[in-house]
Amino acid sequence: MIYITKISVVLPSLNEEKGIGKTIDSINKKYFKKNKWDLEIIIVDGNSKDKTQEIAKSKGAKVIVEKRKGYGRAYKTGFPKVSGDIIVTGDADATYPFEKIHLYIKKLIDENLDFITTDRFAQLAHGSMSAKHYFGNIVLNLTLRILFFVKIRDSQSGMWIFKKNTLDYIQPLEDFNDGMPFSEEIKIEMFKSKKLKSVEIPSTLYTRVGAVKLESFKDGWRNFKFLCKKRIN
Repeated sequence: MIYITKISVVLPSLNEEKGIGKTIDSINKKYFKKNKWDLEIIIVDGNSKDKTQEIAKSKGAKVIVEKRKGYGRAYKTGFPKVSGDIIVTGDADATYPFEKIHLYIKKLIDENLDFITTDRFAQLAHGSMSAKHYFGNIVLNLTLRILFFVKIRDSQSGMWIFKKNTLDYIQPLEDFNDGMPFSEEIKIEMFKSKKLKSVEIPSTLYTRVGAVKLESFKDGWRNFKFLCKKRIN
């Protein structure tokens, strides 16, 4: 069993004033305090024009402004800044179950795991995913399993719990895709590494708070092409 002293939660954000506060507040800080885990919350913000940064700071989060665009770019900027032993990720729109992350962290510690990714399809809240988005995810999940032999049900889930030092056993962060494919790429890297123990666990997805930014067809096609290109390379 590893000894944990600090947890770093890293959230990419862009105009998420409606969801950022709810996301941060849902973390069970009493459990963290009881177990003597220090909590660090880092928001990597894409230069929001609303009150996202202001709300995040009021909740005790550290805000890093990253003007370069991209979901992956946010993580590539944020991960080197963390000081925790374990990193937890997710979106700032209140869709992921941050009220359960202490349980996921405990599982990582108790079972001496290196990387956990969550399966949103285990419990989808009504309205949390459109039919078009659902179908696209199924196609991408199947593609990843066929091309890379990685047995996971949700290749696009954005909630991961992992030891910080796992980043030393995969490709350099700057080699990762700057966009949405970052999510599937980090799973491929973690699961294919023979030095790491990675698992997928059932989770949930709530209905989004605020406007939807994902472009189902455009982002899905980009992710599909990325998988094919990475497999060839």
